[in-house]
Amino acid sequence: MKDATAVVGIGQTALGKGLADSELALACQAISAAIDDAGLSPAEVDGLSMFSMEEGREVEIARNLGLGDITFFSEVGYGGGAGCGVVGQAAMAVASGQCRVAVAWRARKRAAKTSRPWAQVSRHITGHWQWSRPFGVVRPVDEIAMLTRRYMHEFGATREHLANVALAFRKHANRNPLATMQDKPLTREQYMEARWISEPLCLYDNCLETDGALAVVITSAARARDLAQPPVYVHAFAQSIPQQHQVMTNYFCADPLLGPSHACARLLWARADVTPEDVRVAQIYDAFSPLVPLSLEGYGFCARGEGAAFTENGALEWPNGRLPTNTSGGGMSEAYVHGFNLVLEGVRQCRGTSTSQVESAEHCLVTSGEGVPTSAILFRR
Repeated sequence: MKDATAVVGIGQTALGKGLADSELALACQAISAAIDDAGLSPAEVDGLSMFSMEEGREVEIARNLGLGDITFFSEVGYGGGAGCGVVGQAAMAVASGQCRVAVAWRARKRAAKTSRPWAQVSRHITGHWQWSRPFGVVRPVDEIAMLTRRYMHEFGATREHLANVALAFRKHANRNPLATMQDKPLTREQYMEARWISEPLCLYDNCLETDGALAVVITSAARARDLAQPPVYVHAFAQSIPQQHQVMTNYFCADPLLGPSHACARLLWARADVTPEDVRVAQIYDAFSPLVPLSLEGYGFCARGEGAAFTENGALEWPNGRLPTNTSGGGMSEAYVHGFNLVLEGVRQCRGTSTSQVESAEHCLVTSGEGVPTSAILFRR
C-alpha cells in the first residue's frame, strides 16, 4: 500500500472544555468539514474507520451525513493507540478496493472529570486493572509515573529533560491560534514550581482533557491528484502489540521500558523507502511528557537510554531543532483528542500549512500511544 492512497481532506471542530454538542454531533461536524475540504460530496464516501471508544456508531454517522452505501467499516481499540490505526485501516481499505473514499475520525467528550474511565469506581477491578488499581495505581498518570521512575533510575533522565518536552510543545501551541494553550506561555520556572500530579510528573507533564472532533478523508493516489487539496500520501503504516504486553502497566516483562513503539517501528521502517535520519519533523503521542523520549528511542531517532538527552539544546523546537516535534502543540498544549490532532498536524506539515512549518520536511512521522497496543504512519509530501 506504499503511496497508493492519500489524505485529501481534513476537518475539525473547536477544541475545548465543556462543548455543548454531543460526541455524535461533533463527529458529524468534523467529518463534514473534511469532506468539504477535499472537494467531495458526502454521497461519495463509502468507507468508515473509527475508534471503538466512540459513542456515535457508523450507522448514525452515515445516516446523519447522507453518506453513500458503506462497503467498508472498522473500529480500532485502546484509545490513544488507535489514532494512526484508524487512518491506516482506512488507507488499506482504499488500497485493496474495499471502498473508494474513506473517512477516519475521533470525537471525544472527556473534559468533565466524571466522564473519564478511571473516575468510575466500579471499573477499578475489571480486566487488567485488577492487577494495579486496587493497590493505588489508580490513574494513567500513576502508571506512567512508575515507568518514568524506572527510566530515570536506569538512564539518568531528569525533570529538566521532561521540562524540555513540555516547553517545546507549549511554544508551538503559542503560535497556533486553534490551540487551547495558544495564549498561555510557559516558563521553565513555572514548570519546576508546578504541583505534583503523580510524582515525578507535575501538572505540565500531563495532556489536556478536551472535547472536540477531528477527521480525515482518504482516497486513491490516482484520484487524489485531481482534487482540491495537495495530496499527502500514506507512505507507510504499522500496528503492534508486542509479545507479553500488558496495557499501561507493562511491569511484568523482562524490560518494562521496551514498549510497543519498538515493535511498531521495525514494521514501519521496513515498509518505507526512508529511515529516521531522513525525517525532519514528527508528531509523537504525548499523553505524558516521558512518552516522548521513550518513543524517540523506539522509532530509532536515538539509541536506547538516549531519548532524554535527545531533548536537550532545543532539539524538539521549531525552527532550528534537530527534530521539531508536535508542532501544533500536541496533546499537552493544543488539545488531547486521543492523538488525532497529531494526524491532522502531520498532514498540515506535508501540505506546507502548519503554523510551525518545517520547510525541508518531505515526510512526517505520526505515532500513537506508547504503553498500549499502538500504531504509526509515515506521511509523504
